[in-house]
Amino acid sequence: MDGEEGIRRAYESILRGDFEQAIEWFEQAIALEPDNAAYHYKLSITCARSSRLSKAMEHAREALRLDPDNQAYTFHMNHLEAMEFAVQAEKLLEQQGQAYMAAALLREAVRLDPLSSRAYLLLSVAYGEQEDFALAVQALQEALRLNPEDEMARKLLGKYKHKLHEYMNDPS
Repeated sequence: MDGEEGIRRAYESILRGDFEQAIEWFEQAIALEPDNAAYHYKLSITCARSSRLSKAMEHAREALRLDPDNQAYTFHMNHLEAMEFAVQAEKLLEQQGQAYMAAALLREAVRLDPLSSRAYLLLSVAYGEQEDFALAVQALQEALRLNPEDEMARKLLGKYKHKLHEYMNDPS
């Protein structure tokens, strides 16, 4: 078997919905051709889809090391880093008094991946906890622009718009 055969079998596994088997085939292809950046990239994508973020990042980094000028690899790495920042920020948001740190991570996440509606949604929550409802509304509008069907974003948008209106009309 050569690397291409392993990749072919990985894709067959993906088509059957067996992502764990696909990961094993990608790993076998990499074992045969460890300097093939495309194999690392393909494994990274499958790992990310299987919620194996650290392994996805490991192979995305390797793909970039092997082919540093590849724009697709760079975009993918940015996407994974944004996902990691969002995960860290979500954990911070579960703790009292960590909204500022969470917002900083989420601003970096949306810089790295401006198409992440989840990062914008979480950013709005961080801003809401800071009672910066104007920024919370702005983040939610961006989340909804990216994902118009997001019901949670719609509900939060109504809530934060109401709070912003109350704040603007508060005579004190």
